[in-house]
Amino acid sequence: MAGLRALVVYCHPSGDSFAAAVRDRVLDRLAAAGAEVRLTDLYAEGFDPVLSAAEWQGYANTPANRAAVDRHCADLLWCDTLIFVYPTWWYGLPAMLKGWLDRVLLPGIAFHLPEGDGAIRPGLRHIRRLGTFTTCGASRWLSWLSGQPGRRQLQRGIGWLCAPFHRRVFAAHYRMDAATPESRRRHLARVAAQTDRLMRR
Repeated sequence: MAGLRALVVYCHPSGDSFAAAVRDRVLDRLAAAGAEVRLTDLYAEGFDPVLSAAEWQGYANTPANRAAVDRHCADLLWCDTLIFVYPTWWYGLPAMLKGWLDRVLLPGIAFHLPEGDGAIRPGLRHIRRLGTFTTCGASRWLSWLSGQPGRRQLQRGIGWLCAPFHRRVFAAHYRMDAATPESRRRHLARVAAQTDRLMRR
């Protein structure tokens, strides 16, 4: 599918993790769809997740606020498909990924601050596809009981900033500590099917 531009944000400290296998399956299906892909591997690049005092003080100063993370902001503005691959830790996002959201989803990039009595306006209307792929130590039931804050933050919080009626997919391997070769195989097949569904015109 020529013309599709996918940004994959990957977050896991181990190069041989099952999350890496999920990432690779997503990348394979994106290539099969003919998408142009940019991969952000947060741990591999040593991304600093800490929003510094100086960045916080200049948070609303656009466009100067993007100077420290300009390449990441450019990737976010470039893509029409945004995909996250990460492990769920304590029902939420790893600190590294949360820090990427804090530092990159800036005013003037992800949203526009209100003027006067107005409301915040979405800034990612060019993103028409949103994918979330994760692994969870907890069961599906415990994850549901906790409210799945990581999933909600990405699919609802960021989803609100994206194009209206954008396509979104989600796939999680629950009870990862009890995973078997067969459960991993089934999950990778599910990841492939969900990625194909996400990229379908």
